Amino acid sequence: MEASGTHQKQAKPGKWPGWPIDLIITLLLWAYYTLGFILFFAPFYLLAYLFAKESDRRFQHLNSLFYRVFFTLVRILIPACRWKIDETVRDVRASVVVSNHISYLDPILLISLYRRHTTIAKARLFAIPLYGNMLALSGYLPSNATGHLADLMLQRMASMPGHLADGGNLIIFPEGTRGRQGRIGRLNKGAFKIARLCRAPVKVLFISNTDKLFKPGRFLFDTQRPNRIRVELLETIDPDYEDGSFSIHSLMERVHTLLEKHSAALEESCE
Repeated sequence: MEASGTHQKQAKPGKWPGWPIDLIITLLLWAYYTLGFILFFAPFYLLAYLFAKESDRRFQHLNSLFYRVFFTLVRILIPACRWKIDETVRDVRASVVVSNHISYLDPILLISLYRRHTTIAKARLFAIPLYGNMLALSGYLPSNATGHLADLMLQRMASMPGHLADGGNLIIFPEGTRGRQGRIGRLNKGAFKIARLCRAPVKVLFISNTDKLFKPGRFLFDTQRPNRIRVELLETIDPDYEDGSFSIHSLMERVHTLLEKHSAALEESCE
């Protein structure tokens, strides 16, 4: 009996001390995400809505600032997680930005890097009161153009060439959903069709280890495990869209190959 009791006491320390800290830090971060928005950012959004001539631009700037502060808090509260974001990533402008997708943190992380941006959000989010209005006012695109969102999609597509020409980025995760176990899923055509329509370069990014900080299906941040999150620019693709040999399919294949090879190389380096 004593041996059994000793074994139980030794098993607990590996699990017990971690989750209370995870819970406290998670609650602090979500408190900023909710109360921080209401107390510190909502008044500026209201001012932008009422008085700004280009409210979508102002909303994008505020969104980026809000998430920059969020990730600053993440860095302070979770020192076990180190960050490496390449300067070439930060310098991206006037491009269609495509990336792998492994965590709910990925979209807001990229938004935090670019003051002038737009992105695609799930269509159902536009139906949420206030939040859906903020998405629309930020110039974001719905993931599909059915029903009442059809007119919004037409407006966004009409303004996209000007947005990119003005130095803004379009952030898209062409897998459409989060990948699992390091696998790159099938890519959707939307990002590449927009790139062709706007004659824009395609910047291929790769995000690593955000899924270890905030695991899919888990409410708590993993604050104790040493981790290194990195965002890299794999390649800039500037197609000759006027070339008769250009095809959306070949562009998609090139991007998919880049993402798959890099994912495989990272897995091999971890073995």
